[in-house]
Amino acid sequence: MEAAEAKHKSQKQDAFEGVDFYNLDDLLTEEHKLIRNSIRDFVKKEIYPNIENWCQDAYFPYDIVKKFGDVGAFGPQIPENYGGGGLDYISYGLIMQEIERGDSGMRSTASVQGSLVMYPIYKFGSEDQRNKYLPKLASGEMLGCFGLTEPDHGSNPSGMVTNFKDMGDHYLLNGAKMWISNSPKADIAVVWAKNEEGRIHGLIVERGMEGFTTPETHNKWSLRASCTGELVFHDVKVPKENLLPGKSGLGAPLMCLDSARYGIAWGAIGAAMDCYDSARRYSLERQQFGKPIGGFQLIQKKLAEMLTEITKAQLLTHRLGQLMNEGKATTSQISMAKRNNVNMALEIAREARQIHGGMGITGEYPIMRHMMNLESVITYEGTHDIHLLILGNEITGIPAFK
Repeated sequence: MEAAEAKHKSQKQDAFEGVDFYNLDDLLTEEHKLIRNSIRDFVKKEIYPNIENWCQDAYFPYDIVKKFGDVGAFGPQIPENYGGGGLDYISYGLIMQEIERGDSGMRSTASVQGSLVMYPIYKFGSEDQRNKYLPKLASGEMLGCFGLTEPDHGSNPSGMVTNFKDMGDHYLLNGAKMWISNSPKADIAVVWAKNEEGRIHGLIVERGMEGFTTPETHNKWSLRASCTGELVFHDVKVPKENLLPGKSGLGAPLMCLDSARYGIAWGAIGAAMDCYDSARRYSLERQQFGKPIGGFQLIQKKLAEMLTEITKAQLLTHRLGQLMNEGKATTSQISMAKRNNVNMALEIAREARQIHGGMGITGEYPIMRHMMNLESVITYEGTHDIHLLILGNEITGIPAFK
């Protein structure tokens, strides 16, 4: 075991200092900056030195779960009396930004726990459910996952076939979910399924329930340090007290996705900043034709455009964070930020790869890892095109995806 752990440790140094061209730190409170800097230090110590090895070996470091709990990365927006941080949404966004600067898969682990497991239990659960699960999820004692997507129903979750029947003293759950982050290691799953009337409800399914399995998804080229799998239910007996009583219908899981997409909008900035920072440093070190390549116009053009796009995304998310704090942010506003920022990060990763030349495809630099990760992030929790259509519906009042 010690030899296996040693294999996934290295001494890679992280010199990142931040990207803030428009002095957005002036808009942050001292608490915001303290939280941001503490997570940045955590990433430098616990994630960055090891992440390339983890990804090369498709290795999910399960001990990171407890460390995330210790540093307050799980459910920072959940009230303190349930084990959360009791923080505002700008704090939550900054935490996701810093973790994804380390790796999108690491951020997926944290945001699924906070926005897709803790949030629905807090928002729609009973007081008994909140007290039973939230403190353990916040501390990292338990890991959770979120089951909405099915093999044949991704962008159209309303067509789900996973269902449960009332058997008198329990529910009987059948069906399957796929592309589920955290599922192979999860202690609980918040699962969305239809009752006998076709109404969607959330149920808390616990590992160990007979008929519940979580096969792992292998051979991924993306999010390789994150564990992904399926949720399979074969006549699973779910206690009636495990039904989330607060809200039913598709609107319930979509509210959870709004919270998660908000975190992704911030997280993508972290990945973009890491690529930009690496490209800037490399351009000043790499010599060609007798001078650093950063002295050539085309390299400067790429760097200037990267910085511009990052700054625009920072302004977008900061305003969105203010709206979230005020309870005014809409689904379409969140969709705009998620869609724009992930696409921005992916384009920056591609440009940064060119600046690094051949070195950009190696694990010596984070570029190709971020690029591959972002190919998943641009698809999950609402594809790039679906978010475009959400905005189109908002603009015209005509839903093009129905």
